Amino acid sequence: MRSLLKIVRYIVPYKTLAFLSVFSNILHVIFHLLSILAFIPFLTILFDDAEPVTEEPVFEMSSDYVQDMFSYKMTPYIEANGVEGALYFICVTVAVLFFLKNVFRYLAKYFLASIRSGVVRDIRSNVFKKILILPLSFYSEEKKGDIISRITGDVQEIEWSIMNSLEMIFRDPISIVLSLVFMITINAKLTLFSFILLPVSGLIIGRIGKSLKRTSSKLQIRMGELLSNVEETLTGLRIIKAFNAEDSSNEKFGGINEIYRNTMLRMFRKRDLASPLSEFLGALVMVILVWYGGNMVINPEVDFSGAEFIGYIAMFSQLLNPAKSLSTAYYNIQKGAASTERIEKVLNAEEKISELPNASEIKDFNESIELKNVKFAYEDAIVLSDINLKIEKGKTVALVGQSGGGKSTLVDLLPRFYDPIEGSISIDGHDIRELKIKDLRGLMGIVSQQSILFNDSVLNNIALGVENVSREAVIEAAKIANAHEFIEQLPNGYDTNIGDGGGKLSGGQRQRLSIARAVLKNPPIMILDEATSALDTESEKLVQDALYKLMENRTSIVIAHRLSTIQHADEIIVMQDGKIVERGNHEGLIAQEGVYKKLTDLQAFA
Repeated sequence: MRSLLKIVRYIVPYKTLAFLSVFSNILHVIFHLLSILAFIPFLTILFDDAEPVTEEPVFEMSSDYVQDMFSYKMTPYIEANGVEGALYFICVTVAVLFFLKNVFRYLAKYFLASIRSGVVRDIRSNVFKKILILPLSFYSEEKKGDIISRITGDVQEIEWSIMNSLEMIFRDPISIVLSLVFMITINAKLTLFSFILLPVSGLIIGRIGKSLKRTSSKLQIRMGELLSNVEETLTGLRIIKAFNAEDSSNEKFGGINEIYRNTMLRMFRKRDLASPLSEFLGALVMVILVWYGGNMVINPEVDFSGAEFIGYIAMFSQLLNPAKSLSTAYYNIQKGAASTERIEKVLNAEEKISELPNASEIKDFNESIELKNVKFAYEDAIVLSDINLKIEKGKTVALVGQSGGGKSTLVDLLPRFYDPIEGSISIDGHDIRELKIKDLRGLMGIVSQQSILFNDSVLNNIALGVENVSREAVIEAAKIANAHEFIEQLPNGYDTNIGDGGGKLSGGQRQRLSIARAVLKNPPIMILDEATSALDTESEKLVQDALYKLMENRTSIVIAHRLSTIQHADEIIVMQDGKIVERGNHEGLIAQEGVYKKLTDLQAFA
């Protein structure tokens, strides 16, 4: 039930609709029970030749009072119109009661539908917002497919399992309580006997529910693995085809899919057992009750008529359906509980990159960026240690070294994608952990080796994150990035959709759009992470020219694979095994004949 309580907090904004739904359910149940109860005293009058009641009975909680009151009201009507007239009257009454019952049943569903759709929307929105807030380190530990599974499959499971049970939760307890009240008024002793039987059924149902929750949890994990495999396959489809790996990929997917199928089969079998089992237990209780109640009717010492017993059994049968529905709701909630816990894992994940409540604003970059004694680790693996570096405004600093030396990790610390475990990073003397994150990142533009583009138009990709930008400004940025010419040749120019990840463009075209995006943002600090390493010579020339324009009058931090592109940097930082081993300009480092000289010689030889 903890999972249900977690969902309840999402219902609070819809409390008015919830009240209207509960109120409509109460009226629905009342009219439903009255439509059945109306037959009991009438059957007594019609078939038992009961004595007419001429004085209004005194109120008491018993079936005798209900019978006497109905007899008191109906006796004059029967005398005036006969039994046939009374029968007509009771049929019309029951028809009206059934009509009102179904009106309020529809209204209850009507109000509940808005709650269901709103809650599911809110949960999915909260998960997506959290995905945007969580640090990059969270996603290095989680599979993309599993995250997608949580925001789609798990939220859908909550809608089908828990939200689908809300109608039963809102309606059936009311129906059970009111049914029990009427049953007690008919025969308290028989009702007490039924109380002894029902807990046994509840115990059996509870054990199956817990087992269903465990299986459902495993099923959602398997779905995450399945989606991760699909996402991985689509990303690497070119390589799979190139290496004739279709069979092995298909075999791997088939294995995961079979595990998912077997887990799903176990869950279906447990779920499908719930309804017939609860129905059988209900019928068993009914049989025992008929036996016990029947003995009371035929016992002349017990004041319990056949008409009352028929009415009681009819009322008890109305108790069985909501009890069965509640057991179904319980199974559904147990099934949805697994999905709720998986979603809660995302929503409750630690936001390691947090902003101080009194964080300072920063709108301009005026002096320098400084890293002092910076140390960083991924879990237990030290990636950076003893990093001391000062970057003056307007200077270009290049980071070079072999792969795995910590260059990309170092630049990821500047916009606080990660935080160092030791040391500090400051901008103009302000520790970046004390600044507003949005302001800090607003000072920086990033162009990476892998161009990150979205399934949208060229214009929207360039204008990403920039509010109220004009079309003319986007075009000007594209011209500076040497992208305007090829954009104009696209079918719809700047309104052309470039496909998933920019798949309709070449590598050089994608990179120039990334540069145009950075140009439009116009930040004072530019981070270039091997922005030309994956391009052919012609594309590299166009991109490199665009980068030179981008770097003009800015502070630039450049990660370079091709050392020929950074020979004119103001300072070159050579990194090895997470440490700075050399620093200086090109000529000075060549003269040292150290690591940098070896790297340039290797590239010259290549």
